[in-house]
Amino acid sequence: MKVGFIKPSFPFEKRVALLPENIMDFPNELLIEENFGSNLGISDDEYRAKNCAIETRDKIFRTCDAIFCLKLLQPDDYPLVREKQLIVGWTHPTGSGTDFFKNIAQPRNILIADLDNIYPTLFYQDRKIPIPWIPRDFIRENSVMAGTASTLHALLNYGLYPDSHTKVAILAPGNVSQGAYQVMAKFNCFIRLFYRKTMNEFYESIGEYDIIINGIEVDEPGKHIITRENLKKVKQKALIIDVAADAGNAIEGSHYTNIGDPIYEENSIAFYEVNNSPSILYRTASKIISRQFSKHIYSHDFIEYFRLIDPR
Repeated sequence: MKVGFIKPSFPFEKRVALLPENIMDFPNELLIEENFGSNLGISDDEYRAKNCAIETRDKIFRTCDAIFCLKLLQPDDYPLVREKQLIVGWTHPTGSGTDFFKNIAQPRNILIADLDNIYPTLFYQDRKIPIPWIPRDFIRENSVMAGTASTLHALLNYGLYPDSHTKVAILAPGNVSQGAYQVMAKFNCFIRLFYRKTMNEFYESIGEYDIIINGIEVDEPGKHIITRENLKKVKQKALIIDVAADAGNAIEGSHYTNIGDPIYEENSIAFYEVNNSPSILYRTASKIISRQFSKHIYSHDFIEYFRLIDPR
């Protein structure tokens, strides 16, 4: 099967999802977009040396059965996507990629493979099929890095150097929260961790914190972790960092920002909502992604995705 790798045109995305050093005897024929590795100074010849074909973006869309794009395809690519093609990456068809899924993928019978760290899933029309060969938590290191990068980036852009007088609440004990905790612990802050079972205690004390870091992603629409009513009790000039990057769901009324303009203020509260923050640390993140994706994704015949929807 022909699999095309394109550079993501998502704003400020600099990660390279496949490094030449990780290319093995993959079962798929690889077509790599021109200048695919340029953010890391990797030449096209280094991919050619690994038996990859170097092609234009247009030709990759025209000739490949599957397209790998690390982050969401952007509108400029929509006219290029073909009927019954497979799109693989962090596609978020029930989140930030909903418009593409409903308006492009479903009408054109396109398969969407969402490489979510916890629930890697194939989406086709109204069907959701778990991808059995991708293990849960397969890209955990990148999730931890998301928490690390988001927290560092938010502090720098808010101009805040925490100290022992800074009170911090971190919600949930998952991977992104672990990364956030590792950063905040270096500042000798007062840090309190809250879990789903102790959220009532958080709501009672929400007005005490200078920094609130959310690491909970919401599965059910309308079940906000922090509601508008909760926000009324938040301390003025507080900083809320959504390391789960679940804008509008985890924190009611919040909206996405980007690496170039990561913080907005509303009612004297600052919000950070960047959903590709590991790209800030793109050199380290690229090594993690390339290694883990080569092991669990690129090493499989991509025709297996099509077999999931039609086992015949």
